[in-house]
Amino acid sequence: MGGPSTTDEVGSFLSRLFADGDLIPLGRLQSYIGPLIARRRTPKIQKQYAAIGGGSPIRKWSEYQSSEMCKILDKMSPETAPHKPYVAFRYADPLTEEMYVRLLDDGFGGGKGGRAVAFTQYPQYSCSTTGSSLNELWRLRKRLEGSKSAAESTSSGAINWSVIDRWPVHSGLIEAIARNIEATLASYPDEASRRSAVLLFSAHSLPMSVVNRGDPYPAEVAATVWAVMQRLGFRNPYRLVWQSQVGPSAWLGAQTAVAVDEYVRKGQTNLVLIPVAFTSDHIETLYELDQEVIAHAGHAGIKRADSLNGSPVFIRALADIALEHLASGRSCSRQMTLRCPGCKSEKCLEQKTFFAGQEALL
Repeated sequence: MGGPSTTDEVGSFLSRLFADGDLIPLGRLQSYIGPLIARRRTPKIQKQYAAIGGGSPIRKWSEYQSSEMCKILDKMSPETAPHKPYVAFRYADPLTEEMYVRLLDDGFGGGKGGRAVAFTQYPQYSCSTTGSSLNELWRLRKRLEGSKSAAESTSSGAINWSVIDRWPVHSGLIEAIARNIEATLASYPDEASRRSAVLLFSAHSLPMSVVNRGDPYPAEVAATVWAVMQRLGFRNPYRLVWQSQVGPSAWLGAQTAVAVDEYVRKGQTNLVLIPVAFTSDHIETLYELDQEVIAHAGHAGIKRADSLNGSPVFIRALADIALEHLASGRSCSRQMTLRCPGCKSEKCLEQKTFFAGQEALL
């Protein structure tokens, strides 16, 4: 998804975001309603980014994580080295198109062939996030290198693509999240406070229209939460809650802010908020959780576990995932080839067919 690095980039970021029907389905009037919502929200969102330092740190963290991952991967797998990272965002610079053009300029594709792995940084798959990003990648592949079958791609020297499309229960991801939770629990003054603290795993919500279509995201986020709690020995009570709803339509709940308010009203003021679907800090953690939810609640016992950011455990996990993928000979997971039961999108079908067909080239 990405995020604007400066407040001046907020308008274009929101325009791209609300134009994407995969993320925020607005129906036949998407091209009209999307820009209208973006213009109305831009001043408010600019103030929020100003409050967290003038822009999102997600590009900084993504570039750091990918660079450090490739250094580890070079040592782990010298036979496939050197591994070169490219960061691409769906709605902010560097956009997917910029990344693809850089690949071509650097000697990949365009008659020269080469291997590229699209490694989603959404641990849990959703058609509205990873799916949308892969739809965009497939669109650019067709425009910049032509729409070709696997056999034709080989003869034309196009880039051979594979996808790491989900990793919700990878042991390194679970360990990194669990350690951050343990560090936060250790900050409470006594054992009684630590043991009574409720763990609230907070993930970005989805419109119920997407959930009811059969999107796998809610189940995969729940799988991450269960694995983390298993690693922690189920020592604390916990709930999965959802944040960042936009607009009047129904979204997946319970909402994070409402859940915190309700627990406080019930007298539960030791709460740990845990970003479970984000791999680095951005506006949803630094502003929405820290400044809106926690600051508004006004209790010292309400804390947030650190985001993964520069965690060495997490970065090693990224390298392990990449290595496993390169050794697997697969172009994507079996799960990615299955469409949602309510899916009517032809571009989704084309995209899945293309990436699955790339396996013949690996």
